[in-house]
Amino acid sequence: MSAGTLARRGGGELGRAIAAYPAMLRAGFAGAVAYRAEMVVWMLTTTMPLVSLALWSAVAEGGSVGRYSQRDFAVYFIAVLLVRQLTSSWLVWELNYEIKQGILAQKLLKPMHPLWSYSAANLGALPLRVVLCSPLVILSAALFDALPLPRQALSIFVFCVSLLGAWLINFFIMALVGSLAFFVESSIAVFDFYLLAFVLLSGYIVPLDLFPPAVREATYYLPFRYTVAFPVEVATETITGAEMRDQLAAQWGFVVVAACAALLVFRAGVRRFGAFGG
Repeated sequence: MSAGTLARRGGGELGRAIAAYPAMLRAGFAGAVAYRAEMVVWMLTTTMPLVSLALWSAVAEGGSVGRYSQRDFAVYFIAVLLVRQLTSSWLVWELNYEIKQGILAQKLLKPMHPLWSYSAANLGALPLRVVLCSPLVILSAALFDALPLPRQALSIFVFCVSLLGAWLINFFIMALVGSLAFFVESSIAVFDFYLLAFVLLSGYIVPLDLFPPAVREATYYLPFRYTVAFPVEVATETITGAEMRDQLAAQWGFVVVAACAALLVFRAGVRRFGAFGG
């Protein structure tokens, strides 16, 4: 198949996806509303930052820890919870299940890549998450006289772009790990190792600047920082200027790497899936 044919086919799929995506997003939102009880339960399982807030506030009761007072910890962990709710994905569980049950075969018959529909289902739930997270933002403003959101125009723009970048990293890493179900009995076991590293090295339960310098420096070369700590630092305006620009560039570098890896593994898995009559 010539390069021109591949380009035309890829462009045709992209055009179909763009045209169909608004309807897919509405379907994703309708699904989130229909299963809102499950959505609330799922959100409640991601409230570890509130536990960390209680623990670190107790530690800071006798004085600041590093640069963090009790108020700073409160703003930081509420921002962490907000970022996590707006950028998380459940694709790994869905993909693992559909591969093993053979349900994915139905999606493969459609004229668009399955990841388009998975992404729409995830993004369609965001409005409901925003509504459910809003009380936390109001609570932060009322109790601590501080919003876990940026105020300067540049920071607002970078924050929005960093949220998208964090979501894409999470989504494509979930797609990558979920696609391993084509090759192993269960990709969830692999994801558990990734999740452990994420919890420790993303800033999810401990601000990264409280780590020893060597560990903190290492986090700049791993994707975890750019899924939580970086958007949070932009939201709380603890980084600005060149540092913010450099981390944004690094984040989107990880987006490209994660996307390429996920698409390659998924494509290889689909070939195996078809060869075995999945």
